[in-house]
Amino acid sequence: MPCQNVKTMDSKIIIKRIEELREFMGREGMHAFIFPSTDPHNGEYVPEHWKGREFISGFNGSAGTAVVTMDDAALWTDSRYFLAAEEQLAGTGFKLMKLKIEGTPTIAQWLGRKLAVSGGSVVGIDGMVNSVETILCLADELRAEGGITLRTNIDPLDSIWKDRPSVPLDYAVVHPMKYAGESAESKIARIRHALRERHVEGMLISALDDIAWTLNLRGNDVHCNPVVVAYLLISPDKVTLYINPIKLTDEVREYLASINVNTDLYENVGNGLLKYSGYNILLDPNETSYTLYNIYGDRPKVLIPSPVPSMKAVKNMVEIRGFRDAMVRDGVAMVKFLRWLVPAVEDGGVTELTADEELTSFRMEQALFKDISFDTIAGYGPHGAIVHYEATAETDAELKPEGLLLLDSGAQYLDGTTDITRTIALGPVTDEQKHIYTLVLKGHIRLAMAKFPANASGTQLDVLAREAMWREGLNYLHGTGHGVGSYLNVHEGPHQIRMEYKPEPLRAGMTVTNEPGLYLAGKFGVRIENTMLITEYMDTDYGKFLQLEPLTLCPIDKKPIDLDMLTDDEIDYLNTYHANVFKALSPYLDSEMTEWLIEACAPIVR
Repeated sequence: MPCQNVKTMDSKIIIKRIEELREFMGREGMHAFIFPSTDPHNGEYVPEHWKGREFISGFNGSAGTAVVTMDDAALWTDSRYFLAAEEQLAGTGFKLMKLKIEGTPTIAQWLGRKLAVSGGSVVGIDGMVNSVETILCLADELRAEGGITLRTNIDPLDSIWKDRPSVPLDYAVVHPMKYAGESAESKIARIRHALRERHVEGMLISALDDIAWTLNLRGNDVHCNPVVVAYLLISPDKVTLYINPIKLTDEVREYLASINVNTDLYENVGNGLLKYSGYNILLDPNETSYTLYNIYGDRPKVLIPSPVPSMKAVKNMVEIRGFRDAMVRDGVAMVKFLRWLVPAVEDGGVTELTADEELTSFRMEQALFKDISFDTIAGYGPHGAIVHYEATAETDAELKPEGLLLLDSGAQYLDGTTDITRTIALGPVTDEQKHIYTLVLKGHIRLAMAKFPANASGTQLDVLAREAMWREGLNYLHGTGHGVGSYLNVHEGPHQIRMEYKPEPLRAGMTVTNEPGLYLAGKFGVRIENTMLITEYMDTDYGKFLQLEPLTLCPIDKKPIDLDMLTDDEIDYLNTYHANVFKALSPYLDSEMTEWLIEACAPIVR
């Protein structure tokens, strides 16, 4: 899950930054500037150097767009961040614009109204950190709002961000074949074959996790995501990695030479595009920055999705084995934590932050642990209703032996990435909490039990997780499931399970999370999440059918369940899941932990 630290910056600092920005805009003849949440690689998580939206607004959620005019400012974000954004934007002059809420204008509509009053006509946006698709669509929308011009060749942060962090300089490392399961040469050959099928001679890969997967390289350039800042240009006759040479150890240089990958300076990627030798090139319009698209010029180009994410999404047998092994170790850490948690809360002094620290310490004991896979969401009581809450010293709540703790966490192991959410009863819970908890559990189980035709999309399955909630007029506005990388990004596409249409077909070998939730503002939140593996179910006259197998191994809290709300097959599923959890984890636990696990995994009966 995306991470969010609900720490509020001094509004006076933000106000001063906006003043400096407006002075810059005045000098450049611009009447508004747009700050996205992306970087030149259009990733979900970005290095500190490119966190311009956070710098100018103070809002640090993983998704959002800030817009500043000469006399106003607004920030668009989605439902995951409504509560936190209200708090972080207070006193800054930024208005919160709630995406997908009726009556919320688009950025272009809002700018059209504002500039019509002020007489402005030029809007700035940094083309290097916005994709081709973003810029082209925005330019069309602004023209429709009264002929507003979009300028893309300037970054005001270079002038006003005095202590701007550098682009990351950490070393790249080789990801061993015993964890990758396929050589870089094989992957590059498969990519070239996919390009030939699309009648394209080469491509630019900008997405950092796609580069890491293709070359079997890992790094430490993005918080919680083991990637390296670079570009990869596949030409008809060669492959070139554009990367800061400081990042290349002798081992990595020798490795890249052995797989016939050339290297050049990171900032030379534009020159590489100018010298590109092929007749045409694939530029993914949702991945390639508009500036690089412009540099390539009017030569033939094919603007279609990169074939790499679909390749990466289907795990090979080595990666699947690694996921299974990593989930066992992660499950052991989770059991040790859960065994510790409730007695510790009863003794007093446990807070959201100390619970997070304790869980991380249990994970660090496990073999092949490298890092957490995202900042832990430990939300107690009302904080659990903030979908991507992250505790700070200012918000840190003490856990009491009552109510619910929502705990969403994960780890990066050399052989796999984990993502798990459990909502835990710390003591007595109310009837309302039981009811909401059981609705979420029903959704989780109904989706987990799904059998579906191969190549169905996640959108077609999403209703299974929501149907019981919908009957009561309840819903959640985040996605139900996302892919998970193999010692890579915890969020991986292109497949998803969500209400919005996502056409990418579901295929055997994909990982996907199953994480419905419900959030009652000011009260509590519930989410239950397992990482799943899509496997083959059966072949029939109607084709191949698939199913979801839980990879995550950890008890689901039974105390908040209202048994009367569960069907017999839902109870059977939960009991079978818990039997498998006990079988997988008990060999790695001492007698005290095993006794706890016996109770946690005991069958439930009416």
